[in-house]
Amino acid sequence: MKEMKIGLQLGYWGSGPPPNAQELVLEADRLGYDSVWTAESYGSDALTPLAWWGSQTQRVRLGTSLCQLSARTPTAMAMAALTLDHLSGGRFVLGLGVSGPQVVEGWYGQPFPKPLARTREYVDIIRRVVAREAPVTSDGEHYALPYPGGTGLGKPLKPIVHPLRADVPIILGAEGPKNVALAAEIADGWFPFLYSPEHDAHYREALAEGFARPGARRTPADFEVALPVNVSIDDDLEVAANSVRPMLALYVGGMGARGQNFHFDVVARMGFEAEATHIQDLYLAGQRGEAVMAVPTAMVEAMAMVGPLAKIREEKERWTRSLATTLIVGGSIDTVRAAAEIFL
Repeated sequence: MKEMKIGLQLGYWGSGPPPNAQELVLEADRLGYDSVWTAESYGSDALTPLAWWGSQTQRVRLGTSLCQLSARTPTAMAMAALTLDHLSGGRFVLGLGVSGPQVVEGWYGQPFPKPLARTREYVDIIRRVVAREAPVTSDGEHYALPYPGGTGLGKPLKPIVHPLRADVPIILGAEGPKNVALAAEIADGWFPFLYSPEHDAHYREALAEGFARPGARRTPADFEVALPVNVSIDDDLEVAANSVRPMLALYVGGMGARGQNFHFDVVARMGFEAEATHIQDLYLAGQRGEAVMAVPTAMVEAMAMVGPLAKIREEKERWTRSLATTLIVGGSIDTVRAAAEIFL
C-alpha cells in the first residue's frame, strides 16, 4: 500500500472569510500535513489568503487549487509565483485551471474557446519567466509578447526578481480526457475533481496518452495527483451525506449551461447520467432544494468519505490504491485531525 500525503483545502470564501482558517492552517502544519491549498471563483482570490495564512506556517507547501487563467496574464501569474516562492522559502505550488465559459466570459470578459491551446501557451510563458534565462517573447495566438500593435514601443523583458527556484511546480485542474492528457504532458501534477476510484479508467487512459507524448515533462513515478475529496464524519450516513449533497448539486446542476457542463459530464461517465440529468433539470428550473435532495447517497459515497469514522477508516484502501498521491481534505478541526489519524 502506497504512502499517501494529505493536504488542507481552504477553498474560496463564501460571503466572507472563514473565521477559523488560521487555526486550521496551524493545526495542519503541526499535524504533519504536506500542503495547504486556496482557491478562487468570482469572489475571494487565491493568492492573498494563501500568503496571509501561510505566513504563519513553517513546513507545509502552499498551493493554489486553483488560480484561473483568465484572471491574470501569464506574466502577472509568473510574477505572483516568483514572489510567493521567495516569501515561502520555496514552498509555493502553482495550481491553474481554465474555469468555464460562464465565468471566463461573464466575469473576466475574456474569450473561452480553445482552452487547451490557451493553457499550453500560458504554462510555457510562466516557465520561461520563472527560469529567467532571456527576455520573454511569445508569438502564440492567445498571449502575444510584445503586444502586436499599440504604440509599437513594447519590448521583450525578463523579470527584475531573480527566482528562488528556476522551476516552480505547476499543477493543472482538468476533467475532460484531452485536458487530463495535457496535464500529464506539460505539468508537474493534476487536480482531479469529482473523482471516484472505481470509475477512473478514462483518467488512466488519458494520463497514459499524455505521458507517452514526445517531450512529456514527467512520468507516472514523479507526477503528483492532488485529489480534493470531501470528508464528512457522522454516525448517521445520511446526515454525513447531506453535507456533501449541496456541492454536488451545484456543480452537476448549476455550474454550466445544459450541454456545456464539464462537471455533469464527469458524473455521467461514472454511470450516474440519469441521476445527473434529473439534478440538472431541477436546478435549472430553480428548484435548488429539490436538486440537492435528488443527489443519491451512492453518488456521494462514490466521490467522498462520508459516514461514521469507523466506516471511513475501513475505506482507506480505496483511496490509497487510487491514482491520488495527495488527498486534499477540508472541514472542521476535528475532521482535519481525523484525516491525519487515518492517513498519516
